[in-house]
Amino acid sequence: MNQPTPLAALRAHLDTELSGAARAWLDQALAEAAGHPRTGDEKNPPVWESRFAEAGRRTGQEHADAARVLVLRTARADTATLTRLYTQGTAAERRAVLHALPHLVPGPDALPLVDDALRTNDTRLVAAALGPYAAEHLPTHSWRHAVLKCLFTGVPVDTVAALRQRSRGDAELARMLGDFADERTAAGRPVPEDLHRVLALTVPAPHAPGGTEAKES
Repeated sequence: MNQPTPLAALRAHLDTELSGAARAWLDQALAEAAGHPRTGDEKNPPVWESRFAEAGRRTGQEHADAARVLVLRTARADTATLTRLYTQGTAAERRAVLHALPHLVPGPDALPLVDDALRTNDTRLVAAALGPYAAEHLPTHSWRHAVLKCLFTGVPVDTVAALRQRSRGDAELARMLGDFADERTAAGRPVPEDLHRVLALTVPAPHAPGGTEAKES
């Protein structure tokens, strides 16, 4: 989910992929999400939160992320609800919350969830944390270290949203990448190919005559 997917497109994708029983379950889950209170608490959660938790069983693990994101977006879950679901959830449920952030949280209020995910060694969680929400809101220092974590743990840098835009002209990121490469070489370990790709992105874009930045081909 490198770019936010429109709600209708996400639903159409699931309608195409799911079996009849799974589509019926999804219809019920979305009706509950749309028709019940948007928020709840630990003692009195809205009924749709049960559907969020059981999505893996009902749709299959390969479709659970999309189903959970659709439920969260239909419910218009607020930051407090998302935080509770993340804190109490399984790794798969936490991943879905992270995917839903750019649709539901307009400002940086959910950054603690991103920070928490980036501290884990769960590569799928790290990848989910570096979607469009982090691209827009994660501070530069933290974002640079997140890119290095991807290289260290083997998370493909293609999963990092806005990698090209945020890397361009970043001399400090280039320095950190160079240091990391030197450490790997000194230890007799291979330098990840993705490191060279990111390093190439840190080069400032050429400028056209007149001081305006040349457009990329």
